[in-house]
Amino acid sequence: MLQQLCFSKWLAIGIAVSVVFMYCLAQNDDDCKLARAGPPATIVPIDEESRNGTILVDNMLIKGTARGPDPTIELTLKDNVDYWVILDPINQRLYLNSTGRILDRDPPMSIQSIVVQVQCINRKVGTIIYHEVRIVVRDRNDNSPQFQQQQYYVAVNELTPVGTTIFTGFSGNNGATDIDDGPNGQIEYVIQYNPNDPTSNGTFDIPLTLSGAVVLRERLNYEEKTRYFVIVQANDRAQNLIERRTSTATLTVDVLDGDDLGPMFLPCILVYNTRDCRPLTYQASLPELTAPARVNPINVMPPIQAIDQDRNIQPPSDRPGILYFILVGTPEDYAHYFSMNVTTAELSLLKPINRDFHQKFDLVVKAEQDNGHPLPAFANLHIEVLDENNQYPYFTESMYEGFILESSPVGTTIADNQNLTSALQIIALDNDIEETKDPELHLFLNDYNTFFTVTQTGITRYLTLLQPVDRELQQLYTFSMTASDGVQESLPVTVNIIVIDANDNTPTFSNISYNVKIYTDMRPGESVIKLTAMDADDGPNGQIRYEILAGDQNDFIINEQTGHIIIASGVMLSVGRSYALTVKASDNAPLAQRRSSITTVYIEVLPPNNQSPPRFPQQMYSLEISEAMRIGAILLNLQATDREGDPITYVIQNGDPQQVFNLSRTSGLLALGKPLDRESTDRYILIVTASDGRPDGTSTATVNVVVTDVNDNGPVFDPFLPKNVTVQEEEANAFVGQVRATDPDAGINGQVRYSLANFNHLFRITSNGSIYTSVKLNREKRDYYELIIEATDGALDVRRTTLTLGIKVLDIDDNSPVFTNSSYTVSIPENLALGTVFLRLEAKDVDLGSNITYGIRTQEARKFFSLNKFTGELSLLKPLDFESFADTDATFTFLVEAFDISGTMPPGLATVTVRIRDMNDYSPVFSKPLYRGMVAPDAIKGTVIATVSAEDQDPPGTPASLVRYKVDVVQFPYSASIFDVEEDSGRVVTRVNLNEEPSTLFKLIVIAYDDGDPVKFNTTTVEISVLQPSVIPRFTQDEYRPPPVSEGAPKGTQVAVIAAAALNQTIIYSIVSGNEDGAFAINNRTGVIFINKSLDYETVKNYVLRVQADSLQVVRTNLPVPSKSNTAKVIIEVQDENDHAPVFTKKLYIGGVSEDNRMFAAVMKVKATDKDTGNFSAMQYRLIIPPIKDGKEGFVIEPYTGIIKTAMLFKNMRRSYFKFQVIATDNYGKGLSNKSDVLVSVVNQLDMQVIVSNVPPTLVEQSKDQLIGILERYVQDQIPGAKVVVESIGARRFGDGYSEEDYSKSDLMVYAIDPQTNRAIMRNELFKFLDGKLLDINKEFQPYLGQGGRILEIRTPDVVANVKKQAQAVGYTEGALLALAVIIILCCMPAILIVMVSYRQRQAECAKTARIQMALPAGKPASAPATNLYEELGDSTILFLLYHFQQSRGKKSVFEEGDHQRAISSFASRAIEAHKQSNINGTLNNNLPKSASNITFISDENPLTTQNPLYVEGTGVLPEREDFLASLSPRRLPLKDVLMGCPLGDLHRAWTLPTHTSGKRVSNALSRAVIMDPVQWEQERNRAERERAGIQHSSPIFGKIIGTKLSVKEKARQFEQQALQEMKQVKSQEVRSLRSPAHSSSAQEAESTLEMSSESFLASPDHRSPSFSSLTCCSEIVELETPEIPFVIITHHDTSEQLSPPPCHKPPSPSLRTKISTHQNLLSLQLKTEVMESIPDPPKTPPPPPPPPPPPPPTPPPLPPRLPSPPAIFLSPSSSTSALQLLSPAKHTKPPSKQEVCSQACVPDPPPLPRRELKGILKNIQNLADIEKSVANMYSQIDKNHVLPKHIAKLKPVATPDPPCTETVSEPSQQNGNLSLVVEELERRFPSQSTAL
Repeated sequence: MLQQLCFSKWLAIGIAVSVVFMYCLAQNDDDCKLARAGPPATIVPIDEESRNGTILVDNMLIKGTARGPDPTIELTLKDNVDYWVILDPINQRLYLNSTGRILDRDPPMSIQSIVVQVQCINRKVGTIIYHEVRIVVRDRNDNSPQFQQQQYYVAVNELTPVGTTIFTGFSGNNGATDIDDGPNGQIEYVIQYNPNDPTSNGTFDIPLTLSGAVVLRERLNYEEKTRYFVIVQANDRAQNLIERRTSTATLTVDVLDGDDLGPMFLPCILVYNTRDCRPLTYQASLPELTAPARVNPINVMPPIQAIDQDRNIQPPSDRPGILYFILVGTPEDYAHYFSMNVTTAELSLLKPINRDFHQKFDLVVKAEQDNGHPLPAFANLHIEVLDENNQYPYFTESMYEGFILESSPVGTTIADNQNLTSALQIIALDNDIEETKDPELHLFLNDYNTFFTVTQTGITRYLTLLQPVDRELQQLYTFSMTASDGVQESLPVTVNIIVIDANDNTPTFSNISYNVKIYTDMRPGESVIKLTAMDADDGPNGQIRYEILAGDQNDFIINEQTGHIIIASGVMLSVGRSYALTVKASDNAPLAQRRSSITTVYIEVLPPNNQSPPRFPQQMYSLEISEAMRIGAILLNLQATDREGDPITYVIQNGDPQQVFNLSRTSGLLALGKPLDRESTDRYILIVTASDGRPDGTSTATVNVVVTDVNDNGPVFDPFLPKNVTVQEEEANAFVGQVRATDPDAGINGQVRYSLANFNHLFRITSNGSIYTSVKLNREKRDYYELIIEATDGALDVRRTTLTLGIKVLDIDDNSPVFTNSSYTVSIPENLALGTVFLRLEAKDVDLGSNITYGIRTQEARKFFSLNKFTGELSLLKPLDFESFADTDATFTFLVEAFDISGTMPPGLATVTVRIRDMNDYSPVFSKPLYRGMVAPDAIKGTVIATVSAEDQDPPGTPASLVRYKVDVVQFPYSASIFDVEEDSGRVVTRVNLNEEPSTLFKLIVIAYDDGDPVKFNTTTVEISVLQPSVIPRFTQDEYRPPPVSEGAPKGTQVAVIAAAALNQTIIYSIVSGNEDGAFAINNRTGVIFINKSLDYETVKNYVLRVQADSLQVVRTNLPVPSKSNTAKVIIEVQDENDHAPVFTKKLYIGGVSEDNRMFAAVMKVKATDKDTGNFSAMQYRLIIPPIKDGKEGFVIEPYTGIIKTAMLFKNMRRSYFKFQVIATDNYGKGLSNKSDVLVSVVNQLDMQVIVSNVPPTLVEQSKDQLIGILERYVQDQIPGAKVVVESIGARRFGDGYSEEDYSKSDLMVYAIDPQTNRAIMRNELFKFLDGKLLDINKEFQPYLGQGGRILEIRTPDVVANVKKQAQAVGYTEGALLALAVIIILCCMPAILIVMVSYRQRQAECAKTARIQMALPAGKPASAPATNLYEELGDSTILFLLYHFQQSRGKKSVFEEGDHQRAISSFASRAIEAHKQSNINGTLNNNLPKSASNITFISDENPLTTQNPLYVEGTGVLPEREDFLASLSPRRLPLKDVLMGCPLGDLHRAWTLPTHTSGKRVSNALSRAVIMDPVQWEQERNRAERERAGIQHSSPIFGKIIGTKLSVKEKARQFEQQALQEMKQVKSQEVRSLRSPAHSSSAQEAESTLEMSSESFLASPDHRSPSFSSLTCCSEIVELETPEIPFVIITHHDTSEQLSPPPCHKPPSPSLRTKISTHQNLLSLQLKTEVMESIPDPPKTPPPPPPPPPPPPPTPPPLPPRLPSPPAIFLSPSSSTSALQLLSPAKHTKPPSKQEVCSQACVPDPPPLPRRELKGILKNIQNLADIEKSVANMYSQIDKNHVLPKHIAKLKPVATPDPPCTETVSEPSQQNGNLSLVVEELERRFPSQSTAL
């Protein structure tokens, strides 16, 4: 019992203690936990090389305190490898500890991250929590790229095409490396300029900078440059260009010689600055009629030799040989005399040459390569035929004409033209000497040899001057010249030397002075005297010009050409006057050489004289006429003058014997009398006389008539030339024949040109009609041609003639025989019998009459083979020995030839290859005659005893040389039964397990044989001794299995110990097999096996060693004896260690994630492999992701599969990308690690392409990796390293909206990631990359898609295509209704959303908007560009915004709303701009375009186009207002009285009416609404006319229009007008309810009066008034409630104070403004004709920018009263000193009384209606809802500070314009002040909206 009590007591105590402990534990449970949310690990980045003490973590945020006397936690660092981190436990702060070292992320330290554990001990509870801190070391670009080599080398052939990649040595690890990370470690290569090799950077390029592949950009030329030094710069890709680091290496490019040049002849003399040889001419000479045997081979100097210009082609065996040919030559029959050896270029004479026919031969030698290279070389070969001197020399010309300047010095060469530009060439030749050689003739002159001499050497001779000549003494020297060769003399030739004048003579008058008498009756122009000066010079030097220097007193004029002095015009001669004229005569030489002289003419005036003959105007006439001139044509007027006026008779005295010309005897007109023919006579010189009848009254003139040619004759061929010619084939430029045509026309009309009408590619014709072959003709293809020759003249109207010439092609031996096969191959045995025929050859020749014979061309082959020259049979002439050939393929190759006996062409060649089959000549021979071996008595089967070896001297590689072995079972059958020899190796082995007696000796015969024909063999003997068992050691175990040895065990580690025993024997151990790589070694005495070199488990996992123990006695005999007992097996297992780090399959994994991917969707799979096994190859993966916004990880990875998944949503993150690292650690995260980079780019379908194929999706899924690999390769051709990613594989989608699926085809949706930009490649670029290679891709897809499988198309994804299709559908929608509906829906969609969200709030805003609307000013002066919201929009625009808010409260359909908003947006901006430019009375400012207007009509054709001019000039004279008022009807008379007597004061709104407004509707315009459509205006006008005709309508105009079918737009406008009418009615009721009693009666009276007026116009039953008579002059507010369609738009004016009624007139033109009062303008409109005019388009020039706001006043005044809805009329006084008094007649001089002043009432706001969307000018404003909300809030603040008054006191009328009072003037500023509140609030709330708007 006591025990139970004790137990209970202790149990209670334990429970209490436990409770207390748990309570304390709960109280301190939060300590050591993180005070922040998020992932448990703390990840912080730090730059490498950060300074010591850098703060890593400012606060760990661990709950609890470690300071003070009673700390609750204790913090320490764990796993602080290398002590990089220092912990401040008090402040929970971590510092970097880099004292004495540098934190380096790069090798060799490679500290990429530091992971420490902050251990937190809860001192209250005792619990321990570890907080991981992961410090990611960020890379800095502190390392430059390093090339693995400083020098790289590559050899490139010069024929390598441009664009070829010539060097890829920088790829992989061979190029530059940068140990930095990321872009800092990425390398790109560029080629730098090398100043020592300036052409290197232009010759080579690295287009793909990342790969470093060097590409050839310019063609190489080995002959110009053989080596390039290319400086390649490697730079990293640091983002900051300034921080990029570079290094350089040199790439040496050696250019290899290629076969790009042809041969060249030697010796080669280069042309300056070129690599071309100068033309080379070889010289040879031979006597005529010499036998060929005497001169062959002809000696040519220098010897003909050509070499290939490509001298360094490697290997040398590829260097071509040179072949020589005579290409062409002259004379054309050179081939009959000379031939050239093809290979040696030896020149041979074929037959003797007769020099009488051929004096020389000029041949062209062609050298070409024997490999068909297309660039041959050419050289000239000149062969001179020597002859005896039996020919006379001769001159090439029959006469020579030369020129010499008379002032030339001695030694001057005689020229051949008057310009002295070239020397006179005298050529004398001798037929005995070649024409191109100096004939060495002696030339002598038979006269004037003291004046001239001739050069004595050279083919061309020149005449030179021996003494000066004088042209004035002798102008022509004529002499003969003879040439002599010493034996023969030439016929003399005449030489004429003409001396050209030099200006060495001065013009000289015949007299020093002249005396002339003239008469007073001589008239102006009559001749006084003709002076003549003589100059012996010729040409310009002898042309004389005359001038009067002095004394003429302007009474005389001299002709400067003729020296004829005449009386000047206007001169009156008087008797007794005298003159002394000084006349100068000068020649026409150049100014520096000009000479002159003077004379004096004395003139005396006498009385009249009647003795002068008729005079022609000029003495010489020149005339050119066409031979086609018509008969009777007037050619020339030869009229002469007679001073006395006597009749003159004209006669052709001479020069026209055929009387071709007619001369009028009385008039002197020369006419054509007969037809002209230039071909018979081309010139006429007519002597014409004029006579007055007196004997001395005759004068003459000369007419020089030149007849010009016309093309009236065609070319005519010479009929005597042959029409059939012949030409030999195979001759280029061969002369065929000559034709000749003449044309008697002159000049270009007679120039004959020849051309060929056919066969232009075969023949050519020269300008003289000579025909040559253009190419070599081939008779074997065609032997006859009919050549059509055409002759044309050179006239514009060409005349042509044709001639057909027959050409027959003659056959020559130009074809060599051709063998039926170009090569023959035959195989014969080496012991073939002599004389045996083993091959028959055959050749054919296409030439005529050929006789083919055969022969062996190769000299060596003639020793072994014989060829029958007639039959072509090839037989053996000498035995062949296979072993005599050096190579294993015993073949004999030689050339055979077939040639035409009677021909001259080279023979046809063929190759014959004779293969000699080997016959077995030698037997195998053993290396020893006797072999010995020992064997244990119990040797097991297969024990090697000895090895025999034999050799065969037959050629290696032949069957006869292959030696094999076998045992002779005949001689020693028992030995053959227990021993055997391996057939190939010759090792003697035991055939069975032995059990023989010791000391037994066996003999074994081994046979060695070959595989020859016949088989030959040889034998040897092997003696085998059986050992005693006592000398054979025995192992203690047959198999040893030591413990596994670690692959990391060091060298020398003991592995196992083996032991064997033998009686009285020293045992030697050895490893006989299994240790081929030498991994182990054995102590041959102790048997200890140890490691000899490092082990590698991954290479060899276990070793099986065969060890053997032999006695020392056996070892010394070098005959080891294996047996069962002395061999053992040692099995050594290698134990794996974790010595290999994981290796990722890729250095960079690239993937993509779609924006619409869900959470934890798989992105990609990474994989790392490890050479280790077991757990050492088991991977655990983790990610290192830099911090992302909001602490999100972004991605997670499955630790054991490597699948990376998304950990967040990527909505609206397209074009973003994430770069992080994945780390793989083997041994399940406990072993070695490695990392790889991961790039994930965010994409959507805008980046994708769909590849449609005609195979099911399952087939594409099976081969997905292969197909993507193909696509990736084509993309990487454009963007290196790009990654193609599959988004989805599914059935093909097609049809409308891609809603249908076809599972027989597939859609493969892919996109590509560019590793350079880390983003998806643009969809269009991806399409270009793939679509351009679609054919190639289909070829590579074929093996994977199956037969017929292919890509059908590459298209855009469904979503993108649908959007495009919908966008295109809008543009092609048919029907105006559908188009309008779509536009309205698109425009109203934002409004619908706004109304749904803020309907209630905007109701209040609309009311406040209406109250503040009229407080805003109408405009401002122009100023600088807008800087805030108010300035950007303008006051009128904001006013329109507020008005639009008010008007858009009613609910309308989307269709109607769109039309309304377009109308509002169009006319509002136009009206505001026009209003800003108008004056207070509605007239225009000077700077406003005439087409601007305050009125905006909405065109029915284009609702967005405004059409209305502000005024139209030239409308006619304005009528008097009395006429207008008098024309008013009785019901309109009250309105007349009001208009005549009511001074309305100054207006503050601009009003205008359309140009076609009828005068009869002016008064009615006052009751119209704001807007009027042209169609509706026409309807209203028609309705009013019908009313006047007696047709009444009781319904409103918008309700029922008889006979009118409204369009959709009209219905929308009708609905809008109805809404405006409803709003107007509501406002009018509120106005009536708010008027004061004092004013109500007058207001009602005014309303009724105007209603009556309206009735008179529109006959509306809703408005009636008894009369207008009760209306006072100036009534209060008048409200018209007629439901009329809009007519006028009302806008604020710049200086408006209050609103006034609109002037019902169109503003006058500027010219009439000063003369016509406003009232007259109003009345003038009544008389305008009622004609509908077209409304012009708005001006092309944009409206001026909105003016800036005025400065706001310090305290805003109260707002003015709220205006009623238009069309209410307000009459108010003016506040402007310049305002006009409107509507006041000129004849009324009495000012109105105070009671006549109009007053104004306050109108409250109408109830708010639902708001609609803003459109028009604000449709593009961003954040519209925020702006509206802000405006509404500002309204609330303004309403609180400025309460609108209920009533407005009456305003005093203004009779005459008085200066404004203070209160009146301050009104605009007060309104501006109210507006400034709105502006300031907008700028405060939206500081950046000024630019956004």
